[in-house]
Amino acid sequence: MFYFQNLFNTALNGIDSGGATNGVVQVAQYILLAALMFGIFQAWSQGGDTQLLGVTGLRFFAMGLILVNYTIVFRDVNGMFNGVANFIDTSTAGGVDVFAKWMGDIGSYWQNNGMSSLWGLITGALASLLESVLLLVGYLLYPITYALFSLLYALYGSILYVVGPFVLALYPATGIGTLARTYIVNFMIFNAWGVLYSIFGALMAAIGMNSVNGVLNSGSFLGGFVGLSNSLLLGLASILLSLCIVLIPFLAKRIVEGDVGHSMTTVARTTLIAARGIGSLFKGGG
Repeated sequence: MFYFQNLFNTALNGIDSGGATNGVVQVAQYILLAALMFGIFQAWSQGGDTQLLGVTGLRFFAMGLILVNYTIVFRDVNGMFNGVANFIDTSTAGGVDVFAKWMGDIGSYWQNNGMSSLWGLITGALASLLESVLLLVGYLLYPITYALFSLLYALYGSILYVVGPFVLALYPATGIGTLARTYIVNFMIFNAWGVLYSIFGALMAAIGMNSVNGVLNSGSFLGGFVGLSNSLLLGLASILLSLCIVLIPFLAKRIVEGDVGHSMTTVARTTLIAARGIGSLFKGGG
């Protein structure tokens, strides 16, 4: 299981142990009953619409079952997506978290070679100075991006977990029930984060770029940045991997909403702009 998944499960256990979930579900049950009464009133106001009344009753029954088993349903759905993500990771990367392994590898490389790589900050030569700056950006940006992704995953999921009963309880009522459908879409987007994370990791493992040694042995990163020093190559690779992590939430939203084509175009364009910008800076430095 990935680190951000463990962090989220720890957050869920803390929420449950404090009794917050039981309190929220109890209040949501009263809201569900009020939504049922509102739906019945809507059917009566429309001249006794039996179809609307039947739909309201079915929605009430379905949401009632979900609320009674809310913690189990939420965890099972999340666990299903996590199972898919872990299966992809196990079958392609051998069960190794590629992004976490990269962070450990660059940490070890920095301990052994970091100070010598920052010589440009002392000499003041333009090319060496630019190289040192990019190294610092790459080595500092990646751990920060990884930590923020894990924190936002846990925060996003915790918010959905806590407010879920309130929003789902509105589903039987026509009109305000759209809030519940919006919640379900956001819940699917949240669960897609882990799947996309594992797909990115599988891609890196498939092309042999899942470790620092693999990048150094190839002398490039995805066929680019050939001829650069090892430290600069790893710094630029870390920046691009940070970009992959940042794109996961945006891609998840686009894919769940069905805008896959535009998503791929956005990723390709963003990556190309970033690569060109970094390359032009380095060439500009001599």
